[in-house]
Amino acid sequence: MTAKGDIRFLPRPGHEKAFRGEAALAARPAAAADIPLASGDLILPMPVNAHDHGYGIRTLDFGSVDDALEAWIPTMRLRPRTDPYLEALVAFARLAKTGIGATIHCHNSLNAARLVDEALQVIRAAGEVGIRVGLSCPLLDHDAWAYDGGPERLRPFLNPEDWEALSPTAPRYAPFREQMAAVDAVAAANANPLVDVQYGPVGPQWCSDALLEAIAEASATNGRRIHMHLLESPRQRLWLDRRFPQGIVRHLDEIGFLSPRLAVAHGVQLRPEEYELLAERGVQLVSNPSANLRLRSGVAPLADAARSGLRFGIGLDGSAFDDDQDLWREMRLLYFLHGGRGLTRDFTAAAIFDAAIRTGSIVVNAPLDQDFTVVDYAGLIEDSLFDDLDEAEVLLTRMSAARAKGLHVAGRPVMRDGKLLTVDFDAARRELVAQAKADLPRLTAERERCGKLIAATRAYYSGWAKS
Repeated sequence: MTAKGDIRFLPRPGHEKAFRGEAALAARPAAAADIPLASGDLILPMPVNAHDHGYGIRTLDFGSVDDALEAWIPTMRLRPRTDPYLEALVAFARLAKTGIGATIHCHNSLNAARLVDEALQVIRAAGEVGIRVGLSCPLLDHDAWAYDGGPERLRPFLNPEDWEALSPTAPRYAPFREQMAAVDAVAAANANPLVDVQYGPVGPQWCSDALLEAIAEASATNGRRIHMHLLESPRQRLWLDRRFPQGIVRHLDEIGFLSPRLAVAHGVQLRPEEYELLAERGVQLVSNPSANLRLRSGVAPLADAARSGLRFGIGLDGSAFDDDQDLWREMRLLYFLHGGRGLTRDFTAAAIFDAAIRTGSIVVNAPLDQDFTVVDYAGLIEDSLFDDLDEAEVLLTRMSAARAKGLHVAGRPVMRDGKLLTVDFDAARRELVAQAKADLPRLTAERERCGKLIAATRAYYSGWAKS
């Protein structure tokens, strides 16, 4: 018979089965003691979305269709101009509705003059929704639009009229010390204990040597974490190998960039000696399998990297497989994608949950055992003939956002019985969409320019060696 009447507490998914009934209530830590539970509920430590961009208006909604990464990046020109507070509020609330209340937010502003104001609006939104945020503040000053030379590299692939129209719109970066001062100002102004302000070099291909060195020095001095994209696409691998003949990971190590304070996202193109060095230095890798597939970057060597001792987390990157910001399904994809072909699985359910919970907590700089998700477990096993299945396997096979029932972050109830308690998501989403639609006249004109930039970008990289 099924276990519909049970309350379950699963403190270490994959390592041991859940406590049940009175034992579950007795085993709950003090931080979870007052969380209301009903028959059929399962409570577990909350997984963390360890890499994201906080798209309130999701990419497909503003016309950004999946493509190879470098050809996709120009579509970010189509992001509508909306209130950064409302954009973050909708993104954070959408995530909280899935039972996930901690995320890395890679902020998208490229204007150092606006960063402090925008970041404080993001922090305000996080506080109102009630989630934890690792706020990765963007830093970049190199090679806009095209690796190995920047905008001028695209000039031969645009007619003179289009170049004259497009070239003034290429990003102009503030001096890197001014950018870093803005990050420090955000950190100084932050009064939300659930928000951790981090340095966010967007990727080494977009950072000068001087900027990378300055970030390494500052992080070592003040202890601030760093969150960076690394070796996502084959073309990044090709360019970074040309720029750093010793290898980008070795170069980062030489300048003191690698440490337990660093998390790197994607890592699809990592080589064995590189992920072994990252592991040795205590760096965390955040894997984003859906985004890597959608943007044709490939499949990360995650199972081999994990066997080398590299700790990994899991992130949605704003590009979940169903475009639904469902970390539970992302965990499932990662679990099956790296399961191998052997008779015995060595990439275990325990590894997936440790990545999502324990490593995720490190990446967002949050304490363990303070945040919990309640799952409608009875609904997951309502047709099961046995009630003694490994709960971690059930979650990895069937769990989705629809079965997330409750969310409690730092002792605060954020969701109960599937309903957000802190903000009105539907009203906020409607207001955000209205703001986006008000920008349609500009975006309609921008789509044509964007298409020309995409075509030039594709033509430029088509001459590169295949990988």
